[in-house]
Amino acid sequence: MKPKLLLRMAAVVMLLHMLSHLLTTLTWKQAPNKEIGDVIHGMTDKHFELFGRQVSMGGFYEGHMVAMILVLLLLTIILWILSNHVDNIVTRKLLPSIIVFLLLLAATEWVYILQIPAIMCLLAALLAFMAYRRRLTV
Repeated sequence: MKPKLLLRMAAVVMLLHMLSHLLTTLTWKQAPNKEIGDVIHGMTDKHFELFGRQVSMGGFYEGHMVAMILVLLLLTIILWILSNHVDNIVTRKLLPSIIVFLLLLAATEWVYILQIPAIMCLLAALLAFMAYRRRLTV
């Protein structure tokens, strides 16, 4: 496969990851049972002051989820743009950092979140690595 296609496939994987994260963010307060509902209630109803502002753990959680959506969207866009410039020196210099980032993100998601998003990041890293290797040998 050509490097351009591999990077576009990685971008699509990250887009799917972002969309699943968006769906999770929009529905995280919908508790499937009472125990989870109690946890959500505790996270959203208990406020405390931090740096002169009233906040809750639920607000922090939701804010981090929105920030992650933006990071995943940025990765999608960057991978897509780089796929149009596989011969560019900037692409060759940027891809190793992106690959390492995706691997670290995969490890973090595996340990702290779920295996499916971790596998998606691992797949995107593998596709980007294959594109990088193919570009160097062509």
